[in-house]
Amino acid sequence: MTAADFRAARRRVLLAAAVLPLAGAGPSASATSDGRAWPARAIRMVVVYPPGGVSDTIARILAEELSRDLGVPAWVENKGGAGGSVGMEAVARAAPDGHTLAFSALTPLTLNPLLSRPSAQYDPLREIAPIAAVMRTPVLVAGTPAFTGRDFADLVDQARRKPGAIRWASSGIATTGHMVMAQVAAASGARITHVPYHGGGPQLNDALGGRFEVLSTNVAALQLDYVRTGRLKALAVGAPARLGALPEVPTLDELGYPQANLMSLFGLFAPAGTPRAVQESINAAVHRVLVGGGPLAERLERAYNLSAVGSVDEFRAAVRGDYEANRRVVEAGSLGGGQTP
Repeated sequence: MTAADFRAARRRVLLAAAVLPLAGAGPSASATSDGRAWPARAIRMVVVYPPGGVSDTIARILAEELSRDLGVPAWVENKGGAGGSVGMEAVARAAPDGHTLAFSALTPLTLNPLLSRPSAQYDPLREIAPIAAVMRTPVLVAGTPAFTGRDFADLVDQARRKPGAIRWASSGIATTGHMVMAQVAAASGARITHVPYHGGGPQLNDALGGRFEVLSTNVAALQLDYVRTGRLKALAVGAPARLGALPEVPTLDELGYPQANLMSLFGLFAPAGTPRAVQESINAAVHRVLVGGGPLAERLERAYNLSAVGSVDEFRAAVRGDYEANRRVVEAGSLGGGQTP
């Protein structure tokens, strides 16, 4: 997919969003459960990953844009750990008044709890309310300085010949990058050592130092720069089509791994019990900052991310669908743990 293709796809998505029945063209008043107007004070956005990753960067731009749109401060708090479960639990326990939100991929709701991890002490479908989709992010599979092969076929061949010798890092257990690795391992029959990190920033730093052979990470400008300068070797992407920035790099679907050809879907979540009118107002505000052609939309386009607009109900359906798909993977025993660095 060329840059022009991505821009065209983004325009189609935004055009569809423009005709959705949103709450008007500007900020609209909503009421919290006690009858007070929303927003009544600053909005706390919990990023469920450590600082330095793609999600952290986008969340900070989103917070700035929402602050301008809504007329109240919006500030970011990084609360990483356990693949996003720590931050998501904090939001589940917050007051359901629309002033505490989580910015996260779907996996803390749709995969972590299925693995019976002690840190996931919340009911993903009952204690968290999906509010607004924000972006879809392609996944990059890359070799580090420790990888001696030339391409993805060499990666699989080395993993088959020396079971466990290939160390594949993700930003955490039960993340999209972990799912990509697990699906490749299951389809190829290779035994790969999973190295889970506590976020994309720490993972990327160790990748450059060659502490493992392969990583799966979200596509972003920084990662693409490292590929261009030869510090990382792009092996495959999880995306609907090849990226304009990496035209010679095949998708995982092209390579024969369609189930591993995944993208990360990120959005905003709130505690369950948040009034529906407040949920709709948050969703409408996110739509406005995405379709307005401002800094957030521009940053997503430059990083080859796609705006993921839609209604509250559509986002809720996407979460439930992903949960059911992951449940089948987990029940089949295709997803393991990993070797923590």
